[in-house]
Amino acid sequence: MDELGLDIQLKTLPESPGVYQFFDAEEKILYVGKAINLKKRVSSYFTKTHQNGKTRVMVRKIRSLRHIVVPTESDALLLENNLIKEHQPRYNVLLRDDKTYPWLCIKNERFPRIFPTRKRINDGSEYFGPYTQMRTVRALLDLIKSVYPLRTCNYDLSEEKIQAGKYKVCLEYHLGNCMGPCEGLQDEAAYQRQVDDIRDIIKGNFRTSLHYFRNRMNHLASEMQFEAAQLMKEKIEVLENYQVKSTVVHPKISDVDVFSIVSDPTHAYVNYMQISHGLIVRSHTLEIRKKLQESDEDLLALAIVDLRERFESDCQEVYLPFAVPLPADIKIRVPKMGDKRKIVELSERNARFFRQERFKQIKITDPDRHTARLMEQMKRDLRLSEEPRLIECFDNSNIQGSHPVAACVVFRDGRPSRKEYRHYNIKTVTGPDDFASMAEVVHRRYRRLLDEGESLPQLVVIDGGKGQLSAALESLERLGLRGRVAIIGIAKRLEEIYFPQDPIPLYLDKKSESLRIVQQLRNEAHRFGITFHRKKRSKAAINSALENIEGIGTKTAQQLLRKFKSVRRIRESTLEELSAVVGPSKARKVYESLRE
Repeated sequence: MDELGLDIQLKTLPESPGVYQFFDAEEKILYVGKAINLKKRVSSYFTKTHQNGKTRVMVRKIRSLRHIVVPTESDALLLENNLIKEHQPRYNVLLRDDKTYPWLCIKNERFPRIFPTRKRINDGSEYFGPYTQMRTVRALLDLIKSVYPLRTCNYDLSEEKIQAGKYKVCLEYHLGNCMGPCEGLQDEAAYQRQVDDIRDIIKGNFRTSLHYFRNRMNHLASEMQFEAAQLMKEKIEVLENYQVKSTVVHPKISDVDVFSIVSDPTHAYVNYMQISHGLIVRSHTLEIRKKLQESDEDLLALAIVDLRERFESDCQEVYLPFAVPLPADIKIRVPKMGDKRKIVELSERNARFFRQERFKQIKITDPDRHTARLMEQMKRDLRLSEEPRLIECFDNSNIQGSHPVAACVVFRDGRPSRKEYRHYNIKTVTGPDDFASMAEVVHRRYRRLLDEGESLPQLVVIDGGKGQLSAALESLERLGLRGRVAIIGIAKRLEEIYFPQDPIPLYLDKKSESLRIVQQLRNEAHRFGITFHRKKRSKAAINSALENIEGIGTKTAQQLLRKFKSVRRIRESTLEELSAVVGPSKARKVYESLRE
């Protein structure tokens, strides 16, 4: 469709809730979105300047659009989710998850078997799940089997076959793991009562089973059947221990879905937990790849619909960190305190843990993506105009003004580039003046880079507070670099980040990756500078030890050090060995002086 046709479509859009779809010249779907007002939302793509590059590229490709009007925004949300999953448009977020999840099946048969499976068959059986990990299913199944004796054989236990004596009990019966329904040793009603209790346990309700076993234990004890009563007590302890481990909030919080979101510039992570009788019966985190700088509200709403549908949740109440538009039949709560708030915080913590694990994996499997994410994070945290792909950090070293030196370390893409590290001897400053020393070394560094036509860093880090930062800033201003190179200072005591002409420091989160990189720069510059300073002091001390000997000058001292490497070895050498290097007269002076 030509531009005139698209323009007409925009003018005739209704001001109603609905879903819109963008298509390119080849009629391939580019994007699916929802809107409260279709006309305003769709027109905004073509009337405002977009900061995000991908959005600008997408808008240039649009040649036609289609829309579907729906009664409410909630209906638009559901329809948007279905269309995204059906068409998987290029510029929509990716809801990545195509695993086959395990289920716990209660088979539709006489004396039902209970077993894990990854396939759902439409045969009337009950399926609980899906669970995100098979070990969760096995742990639950082990609990059930430790409390209730169930059959594991796949025999057709019809009444006719049992009465005909077609089957014989197996080893499981003799081990006490099965009550022998195959030979009619357990009636169907008793077996079905166990299945009903197991169904409650799977859903997180332990009360029925605990009540039954306590009554049974008391009855057996009153009948003097103490061994059987002890068996009931052990079953109660198994259930209570499992319940204590699983309960995270008040047991009355039941049939609730909990969602939270943690995001960064490129991805979002939505955690979903289902609560039943105070138990977490399901937890899953979904990774979403952003395409057009979608807001957390939009991403969370989209993920809630997808996850509830995927896990077949029919909970009528959801707990969220903030309100989002959802279908009208779902009750939304945004708890502020108490157990309900704690469960939302637990969900957020799970999302953060998942995000950290993904970062670790990506750092190994996709270093380019890790670097891009880290640079974008530093740009945002440190208020920079561009990503700090090249960073340089300066530090001074001196002891009471003696042997003043400075160090410059270089990081590229968040990693040390040690071959580009540089040492500086302070030349123009007398005495312990950190401010003047910093001004000198910054001026020398960037004067040389400008003269040689080398690339300038996107960020300069100064080890020190406002004083050192001001001194470095003056040097940049003399070179005409103020405004061209971003510069910050870091004060060690409270890890304060200082910006030029801003008296209020920035305090980054102690776990922030941006702060970690700045700290690593500062520590590396300090280490590099101190190492150089120690070598310089050591060399000066050695030279002075020899040059203080009457009649021994710098040239003679250097000859001896080249040969023997240290003052200790010179002291341990014989007179003949020293004479061979500097002659007998000087050798005797050195020999006698060092031994004194």
